[in-house]
Amino acid sequence: MWSALDKMPAPATTYERIVYRNPSEHHYMKVCLEFQDHGVGLNVAQFKQLLISALKDLFGEVAAALPLDVLTYEEKTLSAILRISSSGLVKLWSSLTLLGSYKGKKCAFRVIQVSPFLLALSGNSRELVLD
Repeated sequence: MWSALDKMPAPATTYERIVYRNPSEHHYMKVCLEFQDHGVGLNVAQFKQLLISALKDLFGEVAAALPLDVLTYEEKTLSAILRISSSGLVKLWSSLTLLGSYKGKKCAFRVIQVSPFLLALSGNSRELVLD
């Protein structure tokens, strides 16, 4: 028998790592395009062409053919909500990150939010104002 002063041996602890793959078919990205020089404007067709050319420049023709949709686009702020297949999310994100110019003018994409759920992009906790 164990006395109160004796220490009981600790049971062996085993850990199991469980990784769940996201079953979502698509991911949604809220992005904003910023130019070094203000006053540059793009319509939605030019904006989408810029996205496709960014993918093509970094990953080639196959990546440029990824299913990519511009769900909303605001020409005034150059911001958009994009839908991309989940398998192409990393390629699109890295392409936007490495894009540095459009027609000789320096620019940068800012990825504001990413989610497998479109509804999650409707609000931003960083912009939440509590009264």
